Amino acid sequence: MSGRYRIGKAFRFEAAHFLPGLPTGHQCSRLHGHSYTVEFVLTADRLVVPGFVTDFGDLAPVKQMIDSTLDHRLLNDALPVTPTSENVAAWLAGWFAEHVEPSLPGRLVSVRVSETQSSWAEFVLEER
Repeated sequence: MSGRYRIGKAFRFEAAHFLPGLPTGHQCSRLHGHSYTVEFVLTADRLVVPGFVTDFGDLAPVKQMIDSTLDHRLLNDALPVTPTSENVAAWLAGWFAEHVEPSLPGRLVSVRVSETQSSWAEFVLEER
């Protein structure tokens, strides 16, 4: 049987943001906070010993960056992009591709950012 393997690892952080440029009175234009969940999905055609896409322990730099850069921060000040979930997902994917992925056997497929339990945005990388 042929196919690909996929794994996902979720991280949580608390942060505030506001979204400029929205109509007056829009709830997201005001400063507010979320309990964010971010999920990184990786894929591989083959497993590495002992049978991993990537060892979850090798994703520790992601947790370290989230804790030091995003957790309990105002995302408008912490990020170089307007902090919509879509932009945060794309920024995290770029950071991961530059700082973490080169040392891993797995390849990043997508990053999903949830502001609430019922809403999320996802950045999906092109087939590579």
